[in-house]
Parts: sequence; structure tokens; C-alpha cells
Amino acid sequence: MTSAAEQEEFLKLVEDNKAIIYKICNSYCPNRNDRQDLAQEIVYQLWKSGKAFSGQHKFSTWMYRVALNVAISFYRKRKSTVQEISLGEHLPEPEDKDDGTGTMEENINRLQQFISELKELDRALMILYLEEKTYKEISEVLGITETNVATKIGRIKEKLKQKFLQN
Repeated sequence: MTSAAEQEEFLKLVEDNKAIIYKICNSYCPNRNDRQDLAQEIVYQLWKSGKAFSGQHKFSTWMYRVALNVAISFYRKRKSTVQEISLGEHLPEPEDKDDGTGTMEENINRLQQFISELKELDRALMILYLEEKTYKEISEVLGITETNVATKIGRIKEKLKQKFLQN
């Protein structure tokens, strides 16, 4: 970024799309301090690679791609140093159910827990899918084909359905 106007415009775009950063940080880091570290790293990498934004895609698509790449790298580094991550402090344990169906809130909490247990790419895919991104947008963010996006989403949905049935 060379001029103050370009810097200001870039900061406004990041501010307008900050929800992307929050969603990704919440999906990849159960610990508040880790989420803050990851958010800072994402913003730093966005700033550092701001010149690479060509405008070929929407800013939010580019931002998702950078943020997810940073989050996956961050997660892998943390995973190699931390053996086990407790999800208990952030996701409530599902209550016992009489008939196998829970309340909407319980189901959402279980879905969040199941998604957090997915592999990094699958988790990223589901974050984007739940954000109601098109297959085309998801393929641009993740760098895979639209067909692969559709196939993976179908498989993940089936896997999540099976987990719901088992629990």
C-alpha cells in the first residue's frame, strides 16, 4: 500500500468484513487468547498481502481465502504443540434426551461441536457453506473445483447426519 488513501480504503474493507475473521477464529480456536492471537495474525497477513488483492474476485472471497489459510496454519502449529484441546468451556454438553430429539439450541451446539471435529479443509468448507456461499465462491476461496465442493459437502452432510443419529 503506497498512499494513505489506499491504506484507508483497505482498512475500511477489512472493517466491513471483520465478521469473517470472527467466524473463522471462533471455528478454529476454542481458547479466547488463541482467538485473539489468530485474529491479529489474520489482520497482519491481510495487510502484508494487500498488494496481492487484484480485484479479480470480491474482497470478501479473497479475505476468506487468506484468513482460512492463516487459520489452518495456526491450527496445525497449535495442534503439534498441544495434545488435546478441551471444547467443554465453549460448547455446552448436550443434555440427556428422552426421544432422541433436542431443542434447536442443543442441536446447534452439537452441530458446532461436530463441525469443530472435522478436518481443517472440511471445517472451512462447512463454514463457507453455512455462510450460504455459492459453490463457485467456495471453490474460489478453497482452490478446489465446484464439483469437488459439491461432492465434499454431500459427504460431510452425510457424516454429520450419522453423528446426530449416533448421539
